[in-house]
Amino acid sequence: MKRLIILSAVLLSLSISGCKKYLEIEPVGKVIPTTVEDFRALMTSAYSGFPKHKALLALRTDELTLDEFGQDFPTIKEIYIWKDANQDGLTAPFPYIQFYKSIFYANQVIADVEATAGISAATAQLKAEAYLLRAYAHFELLNMYAKPYNKATAGTDNGIPIVTIVDIEQKFPQATVEAVYNQIFSDLAAGQALLNVDKWESGKNYRFGKRAALALSARIYEFRGEWDKALTASQAVLALNSDLEDLNATGSVLPNNYLSKENIMALEDVMDSRASNASYISAHLLGIYNQTNDLRFSKYFSKSGSRYRSIKGNSNALKITFRNGEMYLIAAEAALQTENKDLALQRLLALKAKRLTPAYFQTEQTRISGLTPADLMKEIIAERERELALEGHRWYDLRRYGQPELTHTINGTNYILQKNDPRYTLRFPQGAIENNPDLMQ
Repeated sequence: MKRLIILSAVLLSLSISGCKKYLEIEPVGKVIPTTVEDFRALMTSAYSGFPKHKALLALRTDELTLDEFGQDFPTIKEIYIWKDANQDGLTAPFPYIQFYKSIFYANQVIADVEATAGISAATAQLKAEAYLLRAYAHFELLNMYAKPYNKATAGTDNGIPIVTIVDIEQKFPQATVEAVYNQIFSDLAAGQALLNVDKWESGKNYRFGKRAALALSARIYEFRGEWDKALTASQAVLALNSDLEDLNATGSVLPNNYLSKENIMALEDVMDSRASNASYISAHLLGIYNQTNDLRFSKYFSKSGSRYRSIKGNSNALKITFRNGEMYLIAAEAALQTENKDLALQRLLALKAKRLTPAYFQTEQTRISGLTPADLMKEIIAERERELALEGHRWYDLRRYGQPELTHTINGTNYILQKNDPRYTLRFPQGAIENNPDLMQ
């Protein structure tokens, strides 16, 4: 960014919940926390301000169809038809500067927490969380506004600006995809070296702990196609806790509930009122479940007239970032990619055993065990779609798995996202371009 003028103006207008003395500006334009409690409040602001972007991304996928009579229809229509240029002014914007707000807070914690509040286990943990949240924010930005990772071209593909210092006058040029990943890996390593909390208790599990850091690394390696590392990381997560919600059991909760036994980190609102109130579940998504014997169907969706709506999000209890179900699927995919079919089958079938009725599972176990490696990979990808529906994964998976052609229909008019369409990469918001005319897609 040429200058983070917009960011600085917004940040200076913010008050930090639970820490009124942050309003003392010393020096002018900079907030000065001094205690562990102050820095925890600063990190809480970084977490709580993390963008709610995945519901908007879901509108671009094959998971939803729009309710043309929904109150929020005008604000999401153009997202749904992939009209990213010359929008009508009513369309909800994808976040950009909001990510950098969270990064700004994280940067201040990294720069100041130990020097100001002393060196202790508590300040090490805070600094670790700041590194990891900064890594995750850059990772999300990169996967929205840059091309999917391609090892052959990552060194020249345009990425996003990297921001690692608290300086609103600093210029932040656009980095390449590979350079952004290098920074992400550096932050990931720095955070993991300082972490001393394995996993936060329910209610505080929006924070990064050791399992969440491993889960983040597993996802990053999966997105980069570094399968040995993805397998090692996902297996390490499951070695610490491999519990899954058994949907056959009385009292089981949604796997993405923050109280779920398989929850790892519950930070993000992956579905919001705009998307959930103005959309139905697509015929495509409904069609990939056995609606009688796949217990997820009745857990994930509720009947609304002749259609279905999602019950997986738009609730504080259903915030989700990482959970064990995803780790099973990363492990299965990575194991198969590294020619360990037995482990791939083991991880996939262990997940399905907790999601299907017992009789149907036995049938599926027989079918899946006889698949060729190529067909097993298709099954793993299909299981990702079923298991992780409406949790913010589908748009990224479509980008990674071939960028297929999609069709959305409104008022009888078909709109097509072509195979390998450039619109699989979001345009930078107009405000970001105005602030930094050098940004290039």
